[in-house]
Amino acid sequence: MRIGEGFAGSGPDAAHVNTVLGAKDGPVGTAWATALATPRFGHAPFVVVARPNLPVKPFTLFVNKAAVDTVTGERHAHLTWGAAQAGVAAGVIAAARERVVRADELESLLLIAAVWVDPKANDEESVYANNQAATLAALRAGHDGLPRVTDVLTAGDPQNPFFRS
Repeated sequence: MRIGEGFAGSGPDAAHVNTVLGAKDGPVGTAWATALATPRFGHAPFVVVARPNLPVKPFTLFVNKAAVDTVTGERHAHLTWGAAQAGVAAGVIAAARERVVRADELESLLLIAAVWVDPKANDEESVYANNQAATLAALRAGHDGLPRVTDVLTAGDPQNPFFRS
């Protein structure tokens, strides 16, 4: 199992993607199928596609991690299921092209991508580009086993775009 985290961009059009990549016949496969089969209010996981009727490989499940447990409004929904989903697809395809995920693994693995889109996002192209970059960064981190424990232990006080100590 490879776990990764990627963040790209700034402001409301930034992207934050968490990935879990693993074997179809292992715990990731079980989690993937369970998530797809058990949608809940505001969170309807779906298969990421390069275009309709062409899912990316490895098969990727888009899991919304919108604030306040739901997609808020038509614009947020459009950006989540449109630009963000397409960006995740582009990131997965880039990872395969760059051999971050090897070609011989594409059929045997499944990917879960937990994706955050800020309800205040408004620029489709930035949402797309940031989700592509964050997805690729998360897959690279998982592939490379990042972060290293020493990096975490020497990072200083925790901070993120919403909090600085």
